[in-house]
Amino acid sequence: MRGEEDKLEAVITQTEPCRTDGATADLEVVRAETLADLTQIFAPGVNLCLCPQAPDPLLTAYLTAHAGRRHAGVRVVQAATRLWSAQDWPAAPGRDRLEDRVNFLIALYADLIGCPAVGLRIEILTRAMCPRFHTDRCGIRLLCTLRGPGTEWLASRCADRSRLGPGGGGLDDAESGLILDPAGIGQVPTGAIALLKGTLWPGGNGGIIHRSPAVPEALAPRVVLALDAIWDD
Repeated sequence: MRGEEDKLEAVITQTEPCRTDGATADLEVVRAETLADLTQIFAPGVNLCLCPQAPDPLLTAYLTAHAGRRHAGVRVVQAATRLWSAQDWPAAPGRDRLEDRVNFLIALYADLIGCPAVGLRIEILTRAMCPRFHTDRCGIRLLCTLRGPGTEWLASRCADRSRLGPGGGGLDDAESGLILDPAGIGQVPTGAIALLKGTLWPGGNGGIIHRSPAVPEALAPRVVLALDAIWDD
């Protein structure tokens, strides 16, 4: 685990600053230069903290060849100290990279949030799962797009939050009045670790407005990992 963390730290320092299309002007969206900087998500006013990572070519090749055979994806609740196994995924070069990445992200997230268990989802998508801008009813969620285009966000300063959900009158985002300025739309880079605040975060300001991106046929399937904190009763 320590070797994987060292490798990811090295990758981060070599990555060019990601484009945020101006969404960081009010510090709602911040970039973590190191894994330790992911704690910025706890700062008041910060709704999205992302830490760029270089995609693993072997993992990408494995998902390209085999993710389509896992149409149901993964949905499991497990103790944060328990290692997730990909033994029911096709045996081929790169499967161990999938296990390593998933277990690294579980350990990182559980240590950051302090939760004893996590809800793990791996979604395998050929189209946008949530195509309209929305906020999540959660505390802090980790998202990492392992393959395909990353999650899109809309800066609050460029949005009319009253138009979210039913307030949009059933109209597309482009027509509902939700998007005040399309320059406020940004996209999380593929492979980046993204921490998103939801509406349940105590003292939060409504959570990050985001949506699933369109998935062009040439980039399908999109493979997204999501982690949510699970607490003891």
